[in-house]
Amino acid sequence: MKDLHLKVLALVLVAFALGICYYKVSRLGVPLAPDASTEVWTVEATLRFDGADRSAKIALEIPNEPAGFTLLDESFISSGFGLATGEHGANRNARWAARNLHGPQTLYYRVVLNEDASAHREPTEPVPEYPDIPEYTDPERASVFALLDDVRARSADTGSFTQELLRRFNDPTPDAEAKVLRDDSAKPLAQVKRLQYVLAGARIPTRIAYVLPLVEGMRHGSLDPWLEVYNGERWLAFNPRNGHAGFPRDVLVWHAGDTPLVQLEGANNASVEFSAARSARDVMGLAQQRARLLNSDILEYSLLSLPIATQNVYKVLLTVPLGALVVVVLRNFIGLRTFGTFMPVLIALAFRETELIWGCILFSVLVALGLIVRFYLERLKLLLVPRLASMLTIVILLMSGVSVISHKLGMEHGLSIALFPMVILAMTIERMSIVWDENGPKDALLSGFGSLVVAAVGFVVMTNEWMEYLAFVFPELLLLVLAFTLLAGRYTGYRLSELWRFRAAAKAIAER
Repeated sequence: MKDLHLKVLALVLVAFALGICYYKVSRLGVPLAPDASTEVWTVEATLRFDGADRSAKIALEIPNEPAGFTLLDESFISSGFGLATGEHGANRNARWAARNLHGPQTLYYRVVLNEDASAHREPTEPVPEYPDIPEYTDPERASVFALLDDVRARSADTGSFTQELLRRFNDPTPDAEAKVLRDDSAKPLAQVKRLQYVLAGARIPTRIAYVLPLVEGMRHGSLDPWLEVYNGERWLAFNPRNGHAGFPRDVLVWHAGDTPLVQLEGANNASVEFSAARSARDVMGLAQQRARLLNSDILEYSLLSLPIATQNVYKVLLTVPLGALVVVVLRNFIGLRTFGTFMPVLIALAFRETELIWGCILFSVLVALGLIVRFYLERLKLLLVPRLASMLTIVILLMSGVSVISHKLGMEHGLSIALFPMVILAMTIERMSIVWDENGPKDALLSGFGSLVVAAVGFVVMTNEWMEYLAFVFPELLLLVLAFTLLAGRYTGYRLSELWRFRAAAKAIAER
């Protein structure tokens, strides 16, 4: 029953930790690797028009949850104008107003976007009505219905129907019906409207989506019209020039429908130019920005909200459980012997400043000198507490002496010996001397060597950049460490060192 309770507890800890981690990664976009960066697009629309010496109202269509992108930030540069934004159907616009405008005027709209394949554009407008069949002329009527009947026979649904129609329209050698209906001299917008005109004969709801091709360094860009058809459930997008379905990653849906890009009252001669630039940005910063946009408080109440100095402290402290995990694995499963349980972890923390090789050398020198003094104190027959106090004083004096001598010899790494936990060192020397007296020098040296090995492995794990990052940004993952240590607490099997120790007996049993 107790084993079941422990396993259920470990399972709950694992599920909780992985659930929070999955939410951060999938929903907020928190990266799993340190120093991760991603590309963001900064797109700017420049609206120019002429004032007419009277009050004016200007409306500009702007992106609204564009497919394939997450809108991170937007700004408006419009000094002297009143500004409001609002939604209408699936679209959104910015509305400026001012009095007595005279001469050329310029307004700017800037948006910062991050590519996000999971971002979908969901229309908020009502389901469109099915269009009435247009009043075609006699030549058009015969061509339209003949073409639609032929396309219908070669398709299975609204999407394949539209693709087949676009293929016929874009064929370099069109058949008679398509040749009558298409106009090779028409502009792209007129061509899309022509396709809408033909599709209305099949009573398929359509609309125009205006997209901006994103090109690095673009300065005088413009919107391209795309065709969207409604299949009874959602809008399907098609490139009218080649019939390809779906918006590619390098286009931004600016707005859709019959609403013009710019609407003017009291002004004239409006024109809009687009520019775009791509840049790299820290993914962690984007995740925090996305969390604010989603009104998610999970990062607001995380360690990332603490002051920088406090964050730096926790970046070290949160790696201590990883060092403890190393102790559990190497002691309970491998069978290495150490002096104390957490002494190797504290020594590993000291190695952060001394570096691994110099830390091992300084630790060995200090313990060796301390053992010599401890054997001398043994001759004085002191009580336990006074002996430990004397040992602590001697350890501090030895640390000071090693620092001074190493400094004089030009070995600056010796100065960092002061970072070793002196109380732990004193207790280690005391324990080592006792083991030396009771079990001999071999056991004492093996335990000392085991402590140094565990501290070195713990240092490598605790200073790993990826481990430090995961422990700080995803502290809930430490619950996985907790679950493992809880389960390890019930392990009573053989250690690897014991399998080696009893290899002769195991061989004899096997032969018997």
